[in-house]
Amino acid sequence: MTRSRLPLALGFLLAALPASADEVEDFYRGRTLTVMVGVGAGGEYDLQMRMVSRHIAKHIPGKPSTVAQNMVGATGLLMANHLANVAPKDGSMMGLVQNGLPSYQAMGIEGVNFDATKFNWIGSLSPTAETMAIFKHAGVKTIEDARKKELIAGSNGRSGITYTFPRLMNELLGTRFKIITGYQGVNEINIAMDRGEADGRNNSWTSWKASKPDWIANKDIHIIVYAGPKPRDLEGVPAFEDLVANEEDRQLVRLVISGSRLGHPFATTPGVPQERVKALREAFAAMVRDPDYLKEVTAARLEPNPIRGEDLQKTVDELMAMPQAVKARGKKLVE
Repeated sequence: MTRSRLPLALGFLLAALPASADEVEDFYRGRTLTVMVGVGAGGEYDLQMRMVSRHIAKHIPGKPSTVAQNMVGATGLLMANHLANVAPKDGSMMGLVQNGLPSYQAMGIEGVNFDATKFNWIGSLSPTAETMAIFKHAGVKTIEDARKKELIAGSNGRSGITYTFPRLMNELLGTRFKIITGYQGVNEINIAMDRGEADGRNNSWTSWKASKPDWIANKDIHIIVYAGPKPRDLEGVPAFEDLVANEEDRQLVRLVISGSRLGHPFATTPGVPQERVKALREAFAAMVRDPDYLKEVTAARLEPNPIRGEDLQKTVDELMAMPQAVKARGKKLVE
């Protein structure tokens, strides 16, 4: 090769190489990373979104600033659709996706305008155990009690687990929940329960421990069933899957409650360069080991058991591959 052609050849070689860590650092330096959640302030989703927003940036090359944003609407569906279709496809925006929304895509629910398999999943603090809690004024402590009387279950919308969980209980366990969906957020449901206007609601066990430890300590609520990974401190409470009659029903439970395997999952948009996705995943993995972050998590009574972004991606893919007959049954529950 002649000396005159050497710079040109080197230029082609460098252009063919993948982007380096320097490119990622250059992209994020001086930039703002927006971290969103699709619900209002006060619940576990908002709490975890804000903690991640405060701590993740120092682990990202270039150390961007961060801003936390609530995009409220349709129990997180508005934010997920925004993340898929409006947000920049460059890694400058992340969202804490409501964990039941991928199952809504699998079931073909109207209003889902995203493909969860195309999101770049970043990580989750831990799996969750979904529960059904009944306030003490209702006089209900077991599934058997809940089959004998009508109970008002508060919900913040049909596109969320606060609706589908009691609906699934009615379908498979013979409970008699009347589901009221007019509440703007989970705090309003809690107030209604305290006032005796609602009898109970779905919530994750970690969220109850973080937001209402006094209700647990004072036995103001009774957990009558859980779904997902068994919590160490819910002895004597039956698992939903153990109460259903056959394998097809168990598949339906796994579909509707699939969010428990995702926990509180963070994702960035489709189309982000893989070097930046890798950097965000590595930053999340470093953050969940960060002593400052863990100190805040402990103070919030959360229990870290992190899920890698790659494993979230696999769970979503498995969800989409569930039998069509099971998906059709799930769809009927939310229509």
